[in-house]
Amino acid sequence: MLAYIVKRLIIAIPTLLLISIISFVIIQLPPGDYLTTYIANLAQTGETADEAIIESLRARYGLDKPLPVQYIKWIGGVLHGDFGQSFSLNKPVRELIWERLALTMAIALITVVCTWIIAVPIGIYSATHQYKFFDYFFTFLGFIGMSTPAFLFALILMWISYTVFGTSVGGLFSDAQAAAPWSWAKVADLLRHIWAPVTVLAVGGTADLIRLVRANLLDQLEMPYVVTARAKGLSEWRLLIKYPVRIAINPIVSTIGWMLPGLISGSVIVDMVLSLPTTGPLMMNALMEQDMYLAGSFILILSTLTVIGTLISDILLAWVDPRIRFGGQAS
Repeated sequence: MLAYIVKRLIIAIPTLLLISIISFVIIQLPPGDYLTTYIANLAQTGETADEAIIESLRARYGLDKPLPVQYIKWIGGVLHGDFGQSFSLNKPVRELIWERLALTMAIALITVVCTWIIAVPIGIYSATHQYKFFDYFFTFLGFIGMSTPAFLFALILMWISYTVFGTSVGGLFSDAQAAAPWSWAKVADLLRHIWAPVTVLAVGGTADLIRLVRANLLDQLEMPYVVTARAKGLSEWRLLIKYPVRIAINPIVSTIGWMLPGLISGSVIVDMVLSLPTTGPLMMNALMEQDMYLAGSFILILSTLTVIGTLISDILLAWVDPRIRFGGQAS
């Protein structure tokens, strides 16, 4: 098992380096740079940019250097914990990211845990009670959850909360705690508000996961080894947990690799609708303004989360199915 994990870690290092190069180049592919966007925004307001100031800013941000030199400067700083300076916000990228990443990760992790806790038992129940009332009921709810866009559900939730209860579910903190330093009162205030984004983000994932668990488990329940185990007198509950469920969740465990970055980058519209101080809107603005250090750092972080999620998936799959572990060691 240790050799299997070490092998995956060795593969992850050059993967992240290659991703950082590709992402940095892709950000630079659109014509112009941040200063081009800056000048265009000034022109829309009727102002003109002084050429001397533009040239000094170009030299300050290193935009007058060739692309390889810009990348080496950026990645060298990243390796030392310096992600560079945001052009548009004029603040260190590290401060901008970390002040929002903690909240984003809290929402993401709570959403993932809630999704699994709810979806896996319901999926198992639906598969073992096929064509019963609650199977149809959960199937109906699953179709609604998968077909409803997350941003639309967020708008509906905000409308119901405001019209029925007279409260707003926007944001993660009340006005009194938004700018206050961290304390137990602020944590309690966060817990009172975090249920809204978690509910919105978990609905679609839970509905989809229920369908996956049900479909995979139904396939396994038809296998000859299940019939043989029943014939030998193995109890139904032990039979389910020991064999079919472990195999049925294999494809689901493998989705952790894209679930973590997906919750951070894929909920941008929901974050904007609910006015959440998370990384999604900040990343979108950085990409639109070609703020290359901020956008590149976001993409690198999302790529790192993807690699970490894939590593977690590999470890869990090797634990659930020993055939994967032995196969990986043999290779």
